[in-house]
Amino acid sequence: MQIIFAGTPAFSVETLDALNKSEHEIIAVYCQPDRPKGRGKVMSACPVKIYAQDHNLPVFQPQNFHDSETQAELASLNADAMVVVAYGQILPKAALETPKFGCLNIHASLLPRWRGAAPIQRAILAGDVETGVGIMQMNEGLDTGDILLEKKCTIADNDTAESLHNKLAIIGAESILEALNNLDDLTAVPQEKSGITYAHKLSKQGAWIDWRQSAVEINRMIRAFNPYPIAQCPAKSLQFEDKTLRILEAEVVDSPHNKRPGEIMNLEKGLCEVATGQGSLLLKKVQLSGKKVAKIKDFNNAYSLQKLS
Repeated sequence: MQIIFAGTPAFSVETLDALNKSEHEIIAVYCQPDRPKGRGKVMSACPVKIYAQDHNLPVFQPQNFHDSETQAELASLNADAMVVVAYGQILPKAALETPKFGCLNIHASLLPRWRGAAPIQRAILAGDVETGVGIMQMNEGLDTGDILLEKKCTIADNDTAESLHNKLAIIGAESILEALNNLDDLTAVPQEKSGITYAHKLSKQGAWIDWRQSAVEINRMIRAFNPYPIAQCPAKSLQFEDKTLRILEAEVVDSPHNKRPGEIMNLEKGLCEVATGQGSLLLKKVQLSGKKVAKIKDFNNAYSLQKLS
């Protein structure tokens, strides 16, 4: 089949690579326009564009698919199908109906649970024990299309957004190849009307820890927000009164205590145990603002925390 690929972030690259190595032909790669990044606001290409250029694949970067010129350009490619993976835009009806077999989307959840922008992180944050990947026949709605193929994946107790992302990227790449190779035999199944949830975008403002929550809830937050935007809290100490402490890894302790949430309970033998609203957390990896990521033992050797709220 002649395939158009549309994607932007690193999650999309695994699928693009699998398609590029398959018997199918990638005739065009669509991705978001270059954006300014970093403190210097340097215009930077997305991971999909970098891969495409490295492998001599033609790249298209329209602002959107709503203008007639972009739609005509898409139609001129005469593609069999368009594979969409975290492209970053909702495609209009004209674009969705242009390829012979329409547009197939890889979504990293078991739809209709976690429609939207951040399904991996929201699944961890909610304490889900299972997620997966769906191959969806796209329509004009936000992740509302019929499901052609679905693969499930267990969420491990120590999974972070990064580790789960990597698992699902591999499953997604395998699934889209299976779907493309068996399109004539697949039945499009409408999504359930119940159980709909939305995975809203992440924000730095939502990454502040409230130590009054339980240790389990806070640990989910730490895992869900690693590698972005990273769970964080004020670091209270005589050494750094106005610094922020980012927490990248922790372990739940279920034992009851009578300490105030955010209070340091134990700093002995390289530990840093913090009281929460229910249970406590052993911090494993942290990062003080302006410093490198450190294991807690090394951090304790350099600094002395008093409380984290």
